Amino acid sequence: MNRRRFLTLAGSSLASLYALGQERELHADVVVIGGGVGGVAAALAAARSGYRVLLTEETRWIGGQFTAQAVPPDEHPWIEMFGCTRAYRDYRNGVRRYYREHFPLTAAARANPTLNPGNGSVSRLTHDPRVSLAVLEAMLAPYAANGQLRILLEHRAVAADAQDGHIRSVEVQPTGGGVSRVLHGDYFLDATEVGDLLPLAHIEYFLGSESSSSTHEPHAPAEARPGDIQGITYCFAMEYRPGEDHTIERPRDYSFWRDYVPTLRPQWPGKLLSWTAVEPRTLKPRTHSFDPLVNEHGGDGGLWTYRRILDPRNFTPGYSPAGITLVNWPQNDYWLKSIVDVAPEAAARAREEAKQLSFSLLYWLQTEAPRPDGGAGWKGLSLRADVVGSEDGLALFPYIREGRRILAEFTILEQHVGTDARAALTGKPREELTAEVFTDSVGIGSYRIDLHPSTGGENYVDISSLPFQIPFGALIPRNGDNLLAAAKNIGSTHISNGCYRLHPVEWNIGEAAGMAAAEALRTRSSPSAIRASSQALAAFQRNLTAAGFELSWPRLSPR
Repeated sequence: MNRRRFLTLAGSSLASLYALGQERELHADVVVIGGGVGGVAAALAAARSGYRVLLTEETRWIGGQFTAQAVPPDEHPWIEMFGCTRAYRDYRNGVRRYYREHFPLTAAARANPTLNPGNGSVSRLTHDPRVSLAVLEAMLAPYAANGQLRILLEHRAVAADAQDGHIRSVEVQPTGGGVSRVLHGDYFLDATEVGDLLPLAHIEYFLGSESSSSTHEPHAPAEARPGDIQGITYCFAMEYRPGEDHTIERPRDYSFWRDYVPTLRPQWPGKLLSWTAVEPRTLKPRTHSFDPLVNEHGGDGGLWTYRRILDPRNFTPGYSPAGITLVNWPQNDYWLKSIVDVAPEAAARAREEAKQLSFSLLYWLQTEAPRPDGGAGWKGLSLRADVVGSEDGLALFPYIREGRRILAEFTILEQHVGTDARAALTGKPREELTAEVFTDSVGIGSYRIDLHPSTGGENYVDISSLPFQIPFGALIPRNGDNLLAAAKNIGSTHISNGCYRLHPVEWNIGEAAGMAAAEALRTRSSPSAIRASSQALAAFQRNLTAAGFELSWPRLSPR
């Protein structure tokens, strides 16, 4: 079975979505490098505006965090009512519609307007990544059908023809080897997971933690730490089949990971492969529970229900014995080595070590993890490779929380969005606080400043933030005239990026970048010039609003 075609919308043919031909040189108005959340949104926006688009993706699945990285959407509490673009809401509605049209739901689940297929505690829409893939493909299909959009799967950028901040073309190469292609365009959008296009095109960027002396952020370190970035995670899907034995072969590095005690600042409470981790907000020890038979035993299920994507109670009896969950836990965050701005061999070793950690966590769960009844391990935990579309059972791509960030026309600081930082800066009581108001807003988002343990040995930083805006200036590099940041690589700091990296915000950034490229083409002006002109900026923002963007928040409480 072709896993990419496991789910397809009834009556539609998406073969043209990936049709390429034999051309070595491809031309478009807008070239989007990276087919993750931001990249899909950027391509959709530019094509919707009537322009020709080329979209590349390193894996065989578009969708990034939604699909290839197997991370259910992390969203703010008001997402069902407001706080996203119209297109993002179309995506969310499409997921629920897909379940109603194609899955054996119970009558109650089918009638539930806010159906959460997995009833996971992390999100109001925990669901199978293959459903996201089908919905995103369907959203792009009309533009592929008329030839406006062409998608190059399993291609990555390897070179760029750029001079003085202007990109003429980008060379992409199949990830499995083969003939490279040269992509020509008027505008190039970097929507890759770590900002791949920035060093290739000589766009100025920063990687790691800025110093407090340079940003004056309360949570920045005293000295800059270039390369100190949050860890990555190879997520995986597993189901539980009571009475069966699905124990995997003992992982090669299991002995190391079973005994590994993290050395972080502040200190981790014990072994990584343990039910006791830290509470990110307080950094005090927190013992997790885990029960794959929570529907029988009661309780909250702990980590089993955290990112569960299939709750049997939503489906007809017998469809799934205990459900399916995605594992993206503290126990499989990998931070020993960086994969960014290191030699390819070093990056490959780090990714392999990260995979070994995830396999070791699964093996520990199957064989040694303490059970509430005094036993050890759940042999019935089964790795579901089909759910994540891979051969080895892990997600096609690691979950990337942080990469290169452009040196932008405007940089977002903790003081612009952090609750305590805003209180100190403005002197206002908490109930009157708002995030910084940006006159060049191109969207909104909300999430806590959430930083995971880093390659520099720092533990969690998890602090309150205020519902925020996305400034247009953060998408525009200082030294690039036809490149825009279209994902988590915007002009932010190590600290502030912690609340700008999640699904609906990345979508908004990408969609805004696609709209900005279209506006620049339509007006024959640069994004920088549009931002600098109050009249041009106002016209652009009116176009954003007409396209379903929300540019400011109603009065809300801090998170």
